[in-house]
Amino acid sequence: MVKNSFISVIFQEKKEENKGSVEFQIVSFTNKIRRLTSHLELHKKDYLSQRGLRKILGKRQRLLSYLSKKNKIRYKELISELDIRESKNR
Repeated sequence: MVKNSFISVIFQEKKEENKGSVEFQIVSFTNKIRRLTSHLELHKKDYLSQRGLRKILGKRQRLLSYLSKKNKIRYKELISELDIRESKNR
């Protein structure tokens, strides 16, 4: 739960900024992913939520790859703040 509260703080800071920014979208997708993951630990056969999780993961991955191409410094900072793994290059 410490990660969720930390992300909530980041989320509130980003909320004051542009809601359409790539960083804001990645933070909101990360919150949704963590919420869905905890839901799926309880409900293992919820296949619609699994599909939604995969779609959100794909969207976040595309945004992360876009951010890494446009601004590597902001990408590294966001990865470290959210405590997520760096994407693999294809």
